[in-house]
Order: sequence, then structure tokens, then C-alpha cells
Amino acid sequence: MDSTTVEQYSASENFLNRELSWLEFNQRVMMEAANPDNPVFERMKFLSIVSSNLDEFFMIRVASLRDQCNAGYKKPDAAGYTPKKQLAAITERTQRMVEQQYQILREGVLTDLMREGVRFLKHEQLSIEQREWIREYFQHEIYPVLTPMAVDSSRPFPLILNKSLNLGVLIASNDEEKPDFATVQVPAGLPRIVEIPCLRGEQERSFIFMEEIIEHSVAKLFVGRRVLCCHPYRITRNGDLSFDEEDAADLLFAIQKSLKKRKWGAVIRLEIAHDADPRLVRFLRKALEASRDEVYRIDGPLNLDFLMKQVYPLQGFDHLKYKPFRPHIPLSLEEDEERSIFEAIREGDIFLHHPYDSFSPVVRFIREAARDPQVMAIKQTLYRVSGNSPVVRALAEAAEAGKQVTALLEIKARFDEENNIQWGKQLERAGCHVVYGLKGLKTHSKITLVVRKEEDGIRRYVHLGTGNYNDVTANIYTDMAIMTCDERLGEDASAFFNMLTGYSDTPQMNDLIYAPRMLRESTTALIYREIEHAKAGRPASITAKMNSLLDPEIIKALYAASCAGVKIQLLVRGICCLRPGVEGVSENIQVRSIVGRFLEHSRIFRFENGGDTEMYLASADWMTRNLDRRVELMFPVKDPAVRVKVQEALDIGFADNAKAWIMNSDGSYTRASIAQGEEKRCAQDLLIAAAQAQNEAQYELLHTM
Repeated sequence: MDSTTVEQYSASENFLNRELSWLEFNQRVMMEAANPDNPVFERMKFLSIVSSNLDEFFMIRVASLRDQCNAGYKKPDAAGYTPKKQLAAITERTQRMVEQQYQILREGVLTDLMREGVRFLKHEQLSIEQREWIREYFQHEIYPVLTPMAVDSSRPFPLILNKSLNLGVLIASNDEEKPDFATVQVPAGLPRIVEIPCLRGEQERSFIFMEEIIEHSVAKLFVGRRVLCCHPYRITRNGDLSFDEEDAADLLFAIQKSLKKRKWGAVIRLEIAHDADPRLVRFLRKALEASRDEVYRIDGPLNLDFLMKQVYPLQGFDHLKYKPFRPHIPLSLEEDEERSIFEAIREGDIFLHHPYDSFSPVVRFIREAARDPQVMAIKQTLYRVSGNSPVVRALAEAAEAGKQVTALLEIKARFDEENNIQWGKQLERAGCHVVYGLKGLKTHSKITLVVRKEEDGIRRYVHLGTGNYNDVTANIYTDMAIMTCDERLGEDASAFFNMLTGYSDTPQMNDLIYAPRMLRESTTALIYREIEHAKAGRPASITAKMNSLLDPEIIKALYAASCAGVKIQLLVRGICCLRPGVEGVSENIQVRSIVGRFLEHSRIFRFENGGDTEMYLASADWMTRNLDRRVELMFPVKDPAVRVKVQEALDIGFADNAKAWIMNSDGSYTRASIAQGEEKRCAQDLLIAAAQAQNEAQYELLHTM
């Protein structure tokens, strides 16, 4: 590109702000809560996800912008937004989003739950018998746990825990304008919602909020004083772990020390009941050092995670949830469970598309490697694993059996640091070699290498994936993986692990492309190769699916490809800073997003390459951090049968007209529409149906043999 072209593509109007784009993604999640096509318990769950998403957004992204403003940092981002301008835009957009979220809760979800026999009651709605039951419950179950914390000259304002639910209380004093203040934490160890015994003959299930019970009886905590008001509030603190890795002699110790800071980081957001007494709001703002912009008045229960944690698991409401399905297991693994998985892999690459395909073959792969006397070594990267991980247990079993086991366990995986530290210590006790990440980088790649001694020599088996080794999230994240014994990939896997655990700086690779050394350069080269094909009149197109698209240099390369006539189709679930359809810049680029039952998580990159198509899967998105500051892997889809399956999944995704959103040039999204006479196509439902059809066909085949 010449300097004029670079200048054209670099203009701020060609980029969207990252934070506002993320908020648009959360808006799409929220609209699933308002979508009547979704069962009401699932809509409730989407509302809960919106809340937890916002918590993390404030703890990390908004907190970082606050820090930048406090430090006087004024450099604008690629879209021309300074930190101060971003915060102002975030506040305005988030306030509108939260207002809409609670409107959906009040007028949609709670109303529909009531029709289905699930009611949330206020104290004044209770019968005399129910009020008596609540009084007894408070006296015996709640009161002994409560600790009122007064604030005066001898008792300073207490530490309010991040994301904890509290009640702010104003108590009459001699000065009417300056009432006394006290705070009461709602006990985290007790259920947020309490089921109330039904009246005789009622079939409904009724609940009341814990804070409602405490609020009604709060005067019992301040005997002899007059309570003026009592309102729930909740704070979000800065949760970013900042430490200097260069000065951290022990990375593990530095992480453990930094984790404690999350309890008392600066307040980033104050949520409080919409009808709270202004005097209470003023007191809390001053005590917590919160600005007006950081106050969010909530017309409904604070923190909606109770919907997912306590309401969704209620028994007897399966008809109000998505229909369950049985994930598919490839025939080569299902027909004879006594047969070695290594034998099945030798017959051809095994492709898995989770959650439509079961995660159990991955667990079986590692577990069988742990127990197979011919397996000599297992090497694996772990980023996020479940709380009771069968993968980690299998690695420990392998080490205890005397095999050489190496686990690179990333302890900088945000919000999983403590969990990963505990797993690391357990693996070390079992005899594993544990590497706790690399200085300056996060290891985000998903790879397992099994070295096996066979009759014809040493053979390497490799699992490569787009998602984590987490058996729980594998049921709700869409990810792709390949199990192979391809010799070139096996050699690459060995070189890759030697780089991670030793001093091998820049290993030569056959097929694997890794960050931070190769991925940016290779991706850019693949895009520019399409430009050359287009200029020469050869077939040229780029089809890509990812979670996020942020990197300015990659975006500029895509703009150059668009202007050269390369057709570009992007399926980006979340943040997208590229503007599609801009005249003279991105007219040949279309961007879609799918938000549905499962979290779209797989990364697929297809380049037409003049008719000799190349296809890759990756652990990385097109984000600067993935390309420059993480250890990532992109790997080719070499097996023709697997390529067909990956292409089919892409085609189904781009044809979705039920859960897809079309991105507009201004960064907004429009829900895909169903043309007259056109069939409704939900990509995730179609892939579920395909998995079920495979199950049925395999059942017939296995029972007719």
C-alpha cells in the first residue's frame, strides 16, 4: 500500500470503538431475553448473562479507562476516542441498556414466569400466614448471621466487598439533615431468594428476596433507634490485576498477591435501588468516592445472577427450557469402546465440533494416554478448566503411573487465576512438570501432544482445538478440534512445547503457525495473497469466523483487500471495530453475528487462494493481544473429509436468518429477516438436528451389523 492509501485506511472514521462495539454485543445478548421464540427460563438466563458480562466489563475495561484518565492519558484510540470520551459514551450507552434490561425483566420475563406458576412477591403481597412464616424465618435463619456496621467518628466506613449485596440504612439523629448511617451485608451464604410455603390449594411456587426480608425487619438490628430508610446497594471494584512481571521474581507468588487487591480496588460502579433516599445516595457516593456518572439506579432486584444460579435449576420446569439433545460421538470411537483411540486416529483425522459432538472423546484421549503402557509422555496447555476437571485428573494419573507429564497452566487466565493455581499445585504433587505461563505472555493455545512407542517406532498424536479443555463449557461453547497423528503436525507440536518449556527461541515449523512470532505476519500475508489473486483475475475471497476483530493493521489489510475486489464474509460474534459497507473502503465486506443457545467460540479462516482453497482453525482472534502478546496456534485443516465438515458449518452459519444479526456501517446491528416464502434457518438448531440424525444413523448401523 502506498502512503496515500495507508492514510485513507488509517482515518479514525474507518474504525469503531472497541468498548462501544462490545456493548452492542451485550445488547444482542439482551435481545435474546426479549425474544419470544426462546423459552422463558432461557430468556431469564440471558438476562443473567447480561449482568455478569457487565460486571466483568466494569471491573476490567471501564476500570482501565478510569486509570488512564486519572493518569492524564489522552491519546485517542483508532476510532478517535480519548479515554474520557469513551467513558462518557459508555455511561450513556450502559444506562440505557440497564434501563431496557430491567424493563424486559419486569414486563416480559417476570410476567411470563408468573403465568407459569413462579411468582416473586413483595412483603405487602403476603398473607398473614406467610408473614408469620417470614418472621420466624428471619428470627431463626437470618438474624443470627447479620452484622450491622455503624459509621461514626469511632467506626470508619467498612470495607464493602466487590459485587456483594448490601443494605444501606439511615437512622434518625439529632440533625435531621445528617442522619446516622449503617450498612448490613446480605449474607452470601444464604439463598438470595427464599421459597415461601404456598397457601392451601395453591399450585404456584412463590419466592421473596432475602434483602426484602431483611429490609422489612431491619429495625430489629437497631433497637431503640428510628430507621428512616433502608435500600439495597452493590458496588463493582477495579478487578484488573496489575503487576510488573519484569520485577516479579516468582510469577506464581506475584499472581497470588495481586488476587487480594480485587477485594479493595477502587469503586467503578455503584448500583442502588431507583427509589433510594437522596441522602443515602450522597453518603454512599462520598464514602465510596464515586462520581455521579458511576451511580446506576436500578428499578428491580440488584444483580440478576440469581436467575441463573437459583431459579433456572428449579425442578419441574424442563418444558420451559431448551430441549436437551445427545451430543454425537464419531462412529470410529463409538462402535467399539474397547478399541484403542490411537488406532482410530491412525485411520484418519477425527474432527469434533462441540457441543454438537461430545467432548468425551477428548477426555478419553487423555485418559487412555494416561493408562496406556506404550505412552511415554503427555504434554498439554491448559487455559481454563472446570472445577472438577477430568482432564487434570487424567494428567495426574499419568504422572503417578510414571509417565513424563508436562502441563503449561496459564495462571494469568482472568478470573481463573486461583482455580488454576490450585490445579497446578495438585499436578505438581502428582509428579507433573508444571509451567505457570510465560513472562510477558499469556499461553492461550489449545494443544495436547501424546508420545507413544509403537512397533514401527515413536508416533506422536496431537489434539488441536479452538476452545479450552473444559468439559463444562464444552457443552455451551461452539468449538472445533482435530485429533491427528499427522507426522508434520507431530514434529511441530514437539518443537512448540520445547519452545514453551525450554530455551528454543524460534523453532522451525512445518504447518503450525504460532503467535507471537508468526501469526501476524502469516495472517497478513494470506490476506495480501488474496489481493494479488484478485488483481490477476483469479478467484479471491476471505471467509472468517471469530469472536472479535480489533487489530487495526489486520482491519486495514482487509480494507485493502476489499478495494482490490476480494469478497470478504465475516462472522464475528462479539467486538468488531471494522466498518463494513463503507464506500471506497469496505464495500466488499459483510459482517454478521450469531447470538443463540450456544456461545459461538470457534475460529475459522478460509482463503480461496486462486481456487486452491486453504482453511485454518485457530485459538486466536484477530485482536492485537492475540497476535502480539499471547502464545496462540493456527493450524491447517488438511484432511479433505474434515474440510468438508468445516465448510458445511460455515455455510450453515452464514445462511442463518433466525439468530443472525447484520452489522451496519455505523456499528449498529439489524436482526436478519426471513424473506417471504423463505424457510426459517437457525444454524445452531440445524447443527443439533444434524448431530441427532448422525446418532440415529449410527444406532441403526450398529444394531444391524
